[in-house]
Amino acid sequence: MGDRTDKIVEFRAVDVEIDGLTILADLDLEVRKGEIIVILGESGCGKTTTLKLVNKLIDPTSGEIIVKGRSTRLWDAVELRRHIGYVLQDGGLFPHMTVRQNAAIILTVQGAEPGVAEARADEMLNLVRLEPAKFGDRFPHELSGGQRQRVGVARALASDPHLLLLDEPFGALDALTRANLQKEFAALVRDLGKTALFVTHDLQEALVLATRIVLMDRGRIVFAGSRSEFRSCEIPLARAYLETVLMTG
Repeated sequence: MGDRTDKIVEFRAVDVEIDGLTILADLDLEVRKGEIIVILGESGCGKTTTLKLVNKLIDPTSGEIIVKGRSTRLWDAVELRRHIGYVLQDGGLFPHMTVRQNAAIILTVQGAEPGVAEARADEMLNLVRLEPAKFGDRFPHELSGGQRQRVGVARALASDPHLLLLDEPFGALDALTRANLQKEFAALVRDLGKTALFVTHDLQEALVLATRIVLMDRGRIVFAGSRSEFRSCEIPLARAYLETVLMTG
């Protein structure tokens, strides 16, 4: 299992309540270096809230989240986010910026010299198979959905973060584009030695990407284990998910 030094994120007895409503309850989870943890669950189960806790977009009501050995309560939010790449659905790109500017924006905000930021952006665009000479000066509206998503991944990787957070990034794409990007992303994370927390409601996506699947139901983790363990578990919600895959397979 490794030692404590390879823990990138730890959730310790985390509760989140908003306006008296329990969003997360007694969340315990460790994320280790090099893992792709896929958080699976239906809408409203607490998946996105879990991601937002990691980069301090929200704070827990009780318990604590440890990132790189330090509680998020002790991290400066801006400094914390410099260690984390965040990818949203459809890339979350700025429409008035070029592809290159979008890919470089985090480095630009951090004060990197323009030439350095642009060179790094081009390096990341090449990494996600978008040739900078062809795509760098285009604007987001000139790209396909899959291409916009690649730019979002390039932007997240540009500052060389320890951790990637991905909130249903491929959910709006057609099935073929989605399947291709899933395979590319899994290979990219493996080859770069990154760690990822990936939110989805799609079991097929989880089975392609995950080193571990975390199944959530009404704010609680009801299963955490490997893909093979998920396939054989008897939890009713897991069986319901597996039946949808069998029906479409």
